[in-house]
Amino acid sequence: MIEKFYRRIIDGVPSAVIVADCNLKAVFANAAFKTLFSTDIKRGTIGAAMGCARKCAGCGKSGCLPNCSLASAFEDCFYSGKEVSRRVIMTIKGEQAREVSFSITVKPLGGGMCMGVIDDALELEIARELQTAKNIQQRLLPAGKWAGGKRYSYMYIPCRDIGGDLPEVFTVGSSACGMIADVSGKGISAGMLTAFVKAAYDKTAYSPARAIEELSEKFSELNLDERSYITVAAARIDENSITYSMAGHNVPILLKSDGGITRIMLNSPPVSNWFENPGYFEDVISYKPGDILVLLTDGVTESKNRYGEMFGVDGAIKTLSLSRTGEEFIKNLEENLRSFCGELNDDVTAIAFDL
Repeated sequence: MIEKFYRRIIDGVPSAVIVADCNLKAVFANAAFKTLFSTDIKRGTIGAAMGCARKCAGCGKSGCLPNCSLASAFEDCFYSGKEVSRRVIMTIKGEQAREVSFSITVKPLGGGMCMGVIDDALELEIARELQTAKNIQQRLLPAGKWAGGKRYSYMYIPCRDIGGDLPEVFTVGSSACGMIADVSGKGISAGMLTAFVKAAYDKTAYSPARAIEELSEKFSELNLDERSYITVAAARIDENSITYSMAGHNVPILLKSDGGITRIMLNSPPVSNWFENPGYFEDVISYKPGDILVLLTDGVTESKNRYGEMFGVDGAIKTLSLSRTGEEFIKNLEENLRSFCGELNDDVTAIAFDL
């Protein structure tokens, strides 16, 4: 009865608390701990409870301890009988592994038990929320490989956990449609703006220009400052033609099956609060079966190598000209970018349609 009473008290403590025995088995974790580590494990190793070693049979054993500040904090507390504090850096497993850091204070309880208290849970909570946001953003990406009878492939590589690019592929009537957006900034603010674009862009609109106009109207209602803007390229693919519109974005590229490259040109301002009543227009270009249409962000063209040279539109066109399909182009583009740049320092996104 008394044990249950104390458990209820600890369960109500806002700090994350875990209790382990001398074999480093977790015997209790309070509600704050379970929320922080998104765990439902009631008993197991401390590594399993925290998610860093969910499938590690060696957690808490001698071969694991030298490299684990978490386990060593508990072991030192057991051996010394004194309070021990450690800074822990660990990788938490899940849908995608994430590295987190936090401070833990381990205190002896007696009876072969020690209690660990996470001291700066806010940092860990932020990391957990960022991972959740990243997972949500991944689910906003196109799900299939076909739209309106056209096969497509795409690449989306955010330079941070949360990206500022948004690729969209959908069907209006019997036509395949593609939209690619690049928002200002990086990180959390950019991620929130891409979520706005996802919700505000009308995927039922037959006219790409009208869809961008409506996006601009909704954007103005946010009343953001001049540092916030969105560039957009949108296209509707009909039986023999492409209707397209742009808002300050990189020009689409059309690879013709009989040879040659067409860069689709159309000047227009980004979606922003820079101008009153900006106009967005559309134009039409014909295509033939076997052509490839590419939409991409400036993260592709402005990627730089160690000498400061940009990959450029020429790099994208060269890659496209040596590709037989949209899927092959996307694969080659990623390989060429990584070979050219090494580490990518901007969000990189591209969509390729096989026409």
